Amino acid sequence: MSDPTIVAGRNPVRELLDAEPSRIEKIMLARGSGRIEGALEKVRKAASAAGVPVQMVPQQALERSAKGAVHQGVVALVAPIAYRDVDELLSQIAPTNDEVRERKPLVLALDGVEDPHNYGAIIRSGVGAGVDAMVVTEKGMAPLSATAVKASAGTALQAPLARTRDLGRALGAMKERGYWVVGLEAAPEADSRATTVWDWDWDRATVLVIGSEGRGLSVGVRKACDGLAAIPMRGPAESLNASVAAGVALFIATKDRPASTWGTSEWGMPEAEPNAPEGE
Repeated sequence: MSDPTIVAGRNPVRELLDAEPSRIEKIMLARGSGRIEGALEKVRKAASAAGVPVQMVPQQALERSAKGAVHQGVVALVAPIAYRDVDELLSQIAPTNDEVRERKPLVLALDGVEDPHNYGAIIRSGVGAGVDAMVVTEKGMAPLSATAVKASAGTALQAPLARTRDLGRALGAMKERGYWVVGLEAAPEADSRATTVWDWDWDRATVLVIGSEGRGLSVGVRKACDGLAAIPMRGPAESLNASVAAGVALFIATKDRPASTWGTSEWGMPEAEPNAPEGE
């Protein structure tokens, strides 16, 4: 049996309590010398209202449980995240090719993002942009660890995530369903498929692929792409960090698109609340 996922920090835990309290096995709070600090008391009350067990533990025990994550006196043990099957998830979004063309889903695919901070930040941007699904490759991907969940501000526990051993083949199957596949690249000018995020036609079912921080898109994945889009740089920087580039492209993609299924009764997800600065 898989170990529980660790979610650390006041805001991520509070957001998780609002969104999916049934997945929380236990919340641990730092034991102080007097009354519980105000912010921790709010977490304790929210957990109590949701029926989630709360345990007061010494600071040292909390440090061990957090496994290096910044916890702010709060750590939640959560049921392990289960990746969905790609075909199952896509069928739930739009079962037929006609529905794919009509609903124009936006899928985010990650091709070996190695840094857990980037992984979590990209998930957070994907959730914020309202993507319909996220598909990641098994090989070379960062684990969905406490660090990644923390970087996602807890949204990794809500995201529609699927995983595949062969992303290139999965992209081919998505194209057969009616999706167009565009890979994000820093400078694809030498390729006949080269375009920019401004010029790509986002008003159709699209899979946006983000490559690894160092290598970019793998050979098979790059071959499966219908287009290779760059974010034009106006200053001397040659490129952006993977998570920043993903966020820019996602919100350009969704600017004029119809609303996704995210946050509707189909996913059973509540509306997201603004995040306070602490716990970011």
